[in-house]
Amino acid sequence: MDALVLLGSFLVLMLIGMPVAYALGLSALIGAWWIDIPLDAVMIQIAAGVNKFSLLAIPFFVLAGAIMAEGGMSRRLVAFAGVLVGFVRGGLSLVNILASTFFGAISGSSMADTASVGSVLIPEMEKKGYPRDFSTAVTVSGSVQAILIPPSHNAVIYSLAAGGSVSIAALFLAGVLPGLLLGLTLAAMCLVTARRRNFPAGERIPLRQALKIAVEALWGLMTMVIILGGILSGIFTATESAAIAVLWAFFVTMFIYRDYKWRDLPKLMHRTVKTLTIVMILIAFAASFGWVMTLMQIPQQVTALFTTMSDNPYVILLCINVLLLLLGTLMDMAPLILIMTPILLPIVTSIGVDPVHFGMIMMVNLGLGLITPPVGGVLFVGSAVAKLPIETVVKSLYPFFIALLMVLAVVTYVPAVSLWLPRTLGL
Repeated sequence: MDALVLLGSFLVLMLIGMPVAYALGLSALIGAWWIDIPLDAVMIQIAAGVNKFSLLAIPFFVLAGAIMAEGGMSRRLVAFAGVLVGFVRGGLSLVNILASTFFGAISGSSMADTASVGSVLIPEMEKKGYPRDFSTAVTVSGSVQAILIPPSHNAVIYSLAAGGSVSIAALFLAGVLPGLLLGLTLAAMCLVTARRRNFPAGERIPLRQALKIAVEALWGLMTMVIILGGILSGIFTATESAAIAVLWAFFVTMFIYRDYKWRDLPKLMHRTVKTLTIVMILIAFAASFGWVMTLMQIPQQVTALFTTMSDNPYVILLCINVLLLLLGTLMDMAPLILIMTPILLPIVTSIGVDPVHFGMIMMVNLGLGLITPPVGGVLFVGSAVAKLPIETVVKSLYPFFIALLMVLAVVTYVPAVSLWLPRTLGL
């Protein structure tokens, strides 16, 4: 009955149109009232939910990504990707995916990736003879890499939802190979499609121009080196690396590229703060919701339910994946991580799954939700950039869904894809 009151009130509040963050907070109050917990204890949990030093990584990474995105970085990354792969048949689709790989390593945001890379490449691909719906599908599916390749904001949120027991640095490293696997899978699919549909090949860029493009892009790509290099060398923590990344992004944008106007900086800061306000409210209310859920012993009940269904780890992971895929179509990624991690983590650890490995399973799985209707945020952004109906983009996305499901299966059942790199480096 306790679970019905807490989860039922949350679902009812969602159905009547209340934002997810406020639905979490109010249902936590209802749940606390039901089990006779003082409501001021819930308020203490709300404050404690955001009173964590590691959470500072999120605003810093978001700000660094915003500065680089609006400061001309996306255009330079697209040009650099064109130097590397643009000359083959269907090369612009490969450029799109590779540019998403580069940009994801800077922004950590799939939406920012889709908006920045898509605004440059979707019109260019259409001009070169690619269907606009195909170009949009490539952009949208390629941007899922941003939630895997470090620095991923969602990896920080997962670490928080896991009670801080999972290292952010380990999660960053764990996302490298799954992210690259995703990019390679999509690239292979684009090559096959390009040959089948006879897409055009690009032109080789002269050496002198290619070197100039590479030098310009490398200034921005150094952000990734600073983040990972600093963490792995022990010079600074993940949170400190995010602050350093902001300083570097500001320096490159304002003094190297000089495409961005000083008078526009306050507007950028305002937009970033608005985004972060929503995220932090969500994290705060989710902390109180998770606390009440723990008091009601809901995670233990769900664990018992899953383990009675089967004692086979493969079957349990399949059931969890199906559950997350369904939920991912109905709710955004961050609240799902915050809600489901405390419930599902005890289940997977009881069957011997490493928490870092499970984090990658969640990232890939919920990344599919970002491009799946009816609430796929990245899908909406891609459709808006391309000026296409959602239905048209979804039809073109079907083959890409299959590719992403294949990657999800590999990440789920081959733990080494996620764990080899962090274990090799001692994290």
